[in-house]
Amino acid sequence: MIPFNKPYISGNEAEYITTAFQKGKFSGNGFFTKKCHSFFEKEYGFGKCFLTNSATNALEMAAVLCDIKPGDEVIIPSYTFVSTATPFALLGAEIVFCDNQGDSPNIDVQQIESLISPQTKALVVVHYAGLACDMNAIMEIASNHNILVIEDAAHSITAQYNDAYLGTIGHMAAFSFHETKNVSCGQGGMLVVNDTEMFERAEKVWAKGTNRIDMERGKTDKYTWVDHGSNFYPSEITAAMLYAQLDQISLIQRKRKKIWDQYYTGLASLEELGIQLPTLAPYQSNNYHIFFFLANSASERDALLEYLHASQILGLFHYLPLHRSPFIKKKQPSEKAFPNADKYADRTIRLPLFADLSTDDAHRVIDAVKSFYKANQV
Repeated sequence: MIPFNKPYISGNEAEYITTAFQKGKFSGNGFFTKKCHSFFEKEYGFGKCFLTNSATNALEMAAVLCDIKPGDEVIIPSYTFVSTATPFALLGAEIVFCDNQGDSPNIDVQQIESLISPQTKALVVVHYAGLACDMNAIMEIASNHNILVIEDAAHSITAQYNDAYLGTIGHMAAFSFHETKNVSCGQGGMLVVNDTEMFERAEKVWAKGTNRIDMERGKTDKYTWVDHGSNFYPSEITAAMLYAQLDQISLIQRKRKKIWDQYYTGLASLEELGIQLPTLAPYQSNNYHIFFFLANSASERDALLEYLHASQILGLFHYLPLHRSPFIKKKQPSEKAFPNADKYADRTIRLPLFADLSTDDAHRVIDAVKSFYKANQV
């Protein structure tokens, strides 16, 4: 079986974890946490970085920093993972769904303004597959209405909007280092805070709502509870593993690019049969996180997934749109239609993509997809 994903191992993980043990501080915010923060801030121009236990954790931090309260509204795209919504719903916000673009799984910028109300506190945009949303337009809308923008950049490490790295544009951004992501520590994430007015508070929220970091700097002789917060930061073992991946991020991205390009070239002829391969807008770069395409129908997609599985290849669909979820139907019933979110939910297929996928196995995947369409061509 060709798996959908296989985490990349740089070879330095064990050495760095041993170093973390030798440093004698395991609980977090130590040597390797600081090295990761410094790497991201210097390499990509992020504001202030906070490693977290997951991207969900990072978005939970963002929700606290947005001062979300019951009755506030937060706009998100419907076609996304549940973690985009749950941190805000947890604090009592009403989730206002926006449809996705017709030609991209990203949020439909043209619909955002019509969804803004006096209760709108924040807008969360998702860069699907690391392909940038139209951030200039989004930030202009947000500025006009005085709302905060959070980039859900879980897929987006190294990706750019024009010449700006994703994660540097919104007021905050959340990244994932789950084992399915380009760089991974098994389970991890990061909040980037770009609004300088939030820096000091973010440190306290990150440290369980205490001023412990001030105490560690010698600014106070004891620490106490001063704000909302939680146990957000990961152990030094997790940070050491992540730093081993960051050492080789350029190599990882080159390996993934080779596979992504191989898929694109090998499947291009199938566009004549109606499948839709990913397209990039002029402002988007590609970080090769996902290779996805749209089948002609839900039934065709499901049949192709079955065919791939029978061929010992694990292809997958992706999100079920949140507006169709039982939780939302029960909590916020609505008759509003989201045709594009439904389209991506019903027709998207993702192919295996990981740094160590061999050229021969990528050819196997391509040949299987083409064989399916050849056998089923009308």
